[in-house]
Amino acid sequence: MKVKIIQLKTHTDLRGIVFEPIEQESICTQQNCHIVISKPGIVRGNHYHLYGTETIAATGPALLRFKEGTDIYDFEVHSEQVYKFVIPPKVSHAIKNIGEKDNILIAFNTVPHDPEKPDVITEILME
Repeated sequence: MKVKIIQLKTHTDLRGIVFEPIEQESICTQQNCHIVISKPGIVRGNHYHLYGTETIAATGPALLRFKEGTDIYDFEVHSEQVYKFVIPPKVSHAIKNIGEKDNILIAFNTVPHDPEKPDVITEILME
Protein backbone atom coordinates (compact mmCIF):
# COMPACT_ATOMS: atom_id res chain seq x y z
CA MET A 1 0.00 0.00 0.00
CA LYS A 2 1.28 3.48 -0.87
CA VAL A 3 -0.41 5.15 2.12
CA LYS A 4 1.90 5.51 5.12
CA ILE A 5 0.16 4.73 8.42
CA ILE A 6 1.80 5.83 11.68
CA GLN A 7 0.38 5.61 15.19
CA LEU A 8 1.05 8.92 16.90
CA LYS A 9 2.30 9.17 20.46
CA THR A 10 -0.23 10.79 22.73
CA HIS A 11 -0.19 12.26 26.18
CA THR A 12 -3.42 11.53 28.01
CA ASP A 13 -4.58 12.80 31.37
CA LEU A 14 -7.83 13.93 32.98
CA ARG A 15 -7.95 16.95 30.66
CA GLY A 16 -7.88 14.90 27.45
CA ILE A 17 -5.35 13.96 24.75
CA VAL A 18 -2.42 15.93 23.30
CA PHE A 19 -0.55 14.90 20.14
CA GLU A 20 1.63 16.41 17.44
CA PRO A 21 0.03 15.76 14.03
CA ILE A 22 3.08 16.46 11.87
CA GLU A 23 6.82 16.42 12.40
CA GLN A 24 8.94 19.54 12.41
CA GLU A 25 10.82 18.71 9.20
CA SER A 26 7.54 18.39 7.24
CA ILE A 27 5.69 21.46 8.49
CA CYS A 28 7.40 23.84 6.01
CA THR A 29 6.32 21.75 2.99
CA GLN A 30 2.61 22.11 3.80
CA GLN A 31 0.47 24.62 1.89
CA ASN A 32 -2.86 23.99 3.61
CA CYS A 33 -4.10 22.95 7.02
CA HIS A 34 -7.68 22.38 8.06
CA ILE A 35 -9.47 20.85 11.02
CA VAL A 36 -12.59 18.76 10.53
CA ILE A 37 -15.04 17.90 13.30
CA SER A 38 -17.45 15.15 12.23
CA LYS A 39 -20.68 14.08 13.85
CA PRO A 40 -21.31 10.35 14.47
CA GLY A 41 -21.97 8.41 11.27
CA ILE A 42 -20.65 11.16 9.00
CA VAL A 43 -18.27 10.37 6.11
CA ARG A 44 -15.63 12.87 4.97
CA GLY A 45 -13.33 12.70 1.99
CA ASN A 46 -14.66 10.39 -0.70
CA HIS A 47 -12.12 11.94 -3.05
CA TYR A 48 -8.52 11.96 -4.21
CA HIS A 49 -6.06 14.70 -5.06
CA LEU A 50 -4.39 14.94 -8.45
CA TYR A 51 -1.27 16.76 -7.23
CA GLY A 52 -1.22 17.18 -3.46
CA THR A 53 -0.04 14.77 -0.81
CA GLU A 54 -2.50 14.86 2.08
CA THR A 55 -1.51 14.07 5.64
CA ILE A 56 -4.40 13.34 8.00
CA ALA A 57 -4.23 12.85 11.76
CA ALA A 58 -7.42 11.04 12.79
CA THR A 59 -8.77 10.48 16.28
CA GLY A 60 -10.79 7.37 16.96
CA PRO A 61 -13.14 5.82 16.63
CA ALA A 62 -12.95 6.17 12.86
CA LEU A 63 -12.89 3.95 9.80
CA LEU A 64 -10.61 4.98 6.95
CA ARG A 65 -10.84 3.49 3.48
CA PHE A 66 -8.24 3.87 0.75
CA LYS A 67 -8.37 2.86 -2.90
CA GLU A 68 -5.19 2.34 -4.90
CA GLY A 69 -5.98 1.20 -8.43
CA THR A 70 -8.57 -1.52 -7.90
CA ASP A 71 -7.39 -2.47 -4.39
CA ILE A 72 -9.39 -1.23 -1.38
CA TYR A 73 -7.93 -1.11 2.14
CA ASP A 74 -9.76 -0.41 5.41
CA PHE A 75 -8.11 0.77 8.62
CA GLU A 76 -9.88 1.32 11.94
CA VAL A 77 -8.67 3.85 14.49
CA HIS A 78 -9.95 2.79 17.89
CA SER A 79 -11.12 5.07 20.68
CA GLU A 80 -8.30 6.92 22.45
CA GLN A 81 -5.97 6.29 19.48
CA VAL A 82 -4.56 8.80 17.01
CA TYR A 83 -3.05 7.78 13.68
CA LYS A 84 -1.39 9.75 10.93
CA PHE A 85 -1.99 8.83 7.29
CA VAL A 86 0.23 10.19 4.51
CA ILE A 87 -1.79 9.84 1.32
CA PRO A 88 -0.03 10.36 -2.01
CA PRO A 89 -1.74 11.91 -5.05
CA LYS A 90 -4.34 9.81 -6.88
CA VAL A 91 -5.12 7.61 -3.85
CA SER A 92 -8.82 7.84 -3.01
CA HIS A 93 -9.69 8.14 0.65
CA ALA A 94 -12.72 8.40 2.93
CA ILE A 95 -13.06 8.71 6.69
CA LYS A 96 -16.16 7.74 8.68
CA ASN A 97 -16.87 8.61 12.30
CA ILE A 98 -17.95 5.22 13.69
CA GLY A 99 -18.25 6.47 17.27
CA GLU A 100 -21.04 7.99 19.31
CA LYS A 101 -19.41 11.42 19.74
CA ASP A 102 -17.82 13.98 17.44
CA ASN A 103 -14.34 13.10 16.21
CA ILE A 104 -11.51 15.28 14.97
CA LEU A 105 -9.34 15.15 11.85
CA ILE A 106 -6.42 17.47 11.22
CA ALA A 107 -5.44 17.56 7.57
CA PHE A 108 -2.43 19.06 5.79
CA ASN A 109 -1.84 19.23 2.05
CA THR A 110 1.22 20.07 -0.02
CA VAL A 111 -0.98 22.03 -2.45
CA PRO A 112 -2.77 25.26 -1.45
CA HIS A 113 -6.55 25.18 -1.39
CA ASP A 114 -7.99 27.06 -4.38
CA PRO A 115 -11.81 27.22 -4.28
CA GLU A 116 -11.85 28.22 -7.96
CA LYS A 117 -9.81 25.18 -9.02
CA PRO A 118 -9.70 22.61 -6.20
CA ASP A 119 -7.25 19.71 -6.36
CA VAL A 120 -10.06 17.27 -5.54
CA ILE A 121 -11.73 14.57 -7.65
CA THR A 122 -14.81 12.95 -6.10
CA GLU A 123 -14.81 9.17 -5.76
CA ILE A 124 -17.36 7.64 -3.39
CA LEU A 125 -15.74 4.91 -1.29
CA MET A 126 -18.28 4.76 1.53
CA GLU A 127 -21.57 6.30 2.57
